[in-house]
Amino acid sequence: MTKKTRTKNSPKWGDATKLVRGGLDRTPYGETAEALYLNSGFVYDAPETAENRFANKDDGYVYGRYGNPTVTMFEERLALLEGAEACYGVASGMAAVYGALACQLKAGDHLVASKALFGSCYQIITSILPRFGITHTLVDGNDMAAWERAMTPATKVVFLETPSNPTLEIIDIAAVGKIAKAAGACFVVDNIFATPVLQKPLEMGADVIVYSGTKHMDGQGRVLGGAIVSTKAFKEELLKPFLRHTGPSLSPFNAWVLLKGLETLKLRVEAQSESAHSVAEHLSAIKGVTRVIYPYLDSHPQYELAKKQMTKGGTMVTFEVAGGKKKAFDVLRNLKLVDISNNLGDAKSLMTHPASTTHRNIGEEARAMMGITDGMLRLSVGLEDVADILADVTEAIAG
Repeated sequence: MTKKTRTKNSPKWGDATKLVRGGLDRTPYGETAEALYLNSGFVYDAPETAENRFANKDDGYVYGRYGNPTVTMFEERLALLEGAEACYGVASGMAAVYGALACQLKAGDHLVASKALFGSCYQIITSILPRFGITHTLVDGNDMAAWERAMTPATKVVFLETPSNPTLEIIDIAAVGKIAKAAGACFVVDNIFATPVLQKPLEMGADVIVYSGTKHMDGQGRVLGGAIVSTKAFKEELLKPFLRHTGPSLSPFNAWVLLKGLETLKLRVEAQSESAHSVAEHLSAIKGVTRVIYPYLDSHPQYELAKKQMTKGGTMVTFEVAGGKKKAFDVLRNLKLVDISNNLGDAKSLMTHPASTTHRNIGEEARAMMGITDGMLRLSVGLEDVADILADVTEAIAG
């Protein structure tokens, strides 16, 4: 039996290499694929070992809720890709969002966020955190003066998602980062739509990044998972005490699936982004489509900013059809190849009606504030032949 080997990570590696080799920790059996440790607990060679681990004097594993070797490999791989000191794997994307915010906020604190948010993010900020005495201000993400006005001595966290879900609003990460830093606030960026392949928020001033691994990282509709990328101090001092005791643990099996998904993340996201760009251009010329939103179309209001902070336009295309909800539902009903689903980042193309699904519970007033109309549809472009996607969507709109 060979000796256990651990790959020495190199920050000089390219992204593709990091996604395949980062965090690799082989057992003495010398397996090619990462080992899957399906266990809830661990044993110790002596009572002193157990005592030292619980006292943080020994970095070995103690319990599945606290950590697992497979989960560690996932965390290290993602941290390496981001150029970050640390990463914490959690059960879902929303566990990542809530954990990153709640671990550092207390009664009397204030949070500032962009108003263009995913439905569940909006609910956390406007309904859940206020139960604990945490106030908030929502601002137009592209109004830097509004960000500055919103800051108070009690502001502890600044939060945004870019591109936003589902309106694909692009926000200047570097500019907001400077405002957050000047206010002494922690700057948290939801980078789910862009993925770490297309956008690097830490390089632009973010302190913390949150991900739903359920989306592009898995990319094949199999498992839930999430991640929080941060400094080592943030992880050790804030995240660990909060997440270990509240329990949104990442399953080792899910971590293993996400690890395997990361190996092809760059290939998939770049291919899907190329197809999405083609779909967006095609939709712009179709009768009955009143608006197409895609970051790399020059019609996008933040086109120049998108080109500056993203390497491609992403895998998502949002468009509006004349005729409101009835026509939008007709389009969904007419699809033969593309599936109706609220998920995204999948190998299969998926389409949803945000107003009646992902953003239904936030209410009509909040949807209007975000620019979500009844005729809006969100398309997650998959890996099918782009000609087939275009034909299906075109025929569905034509009716």
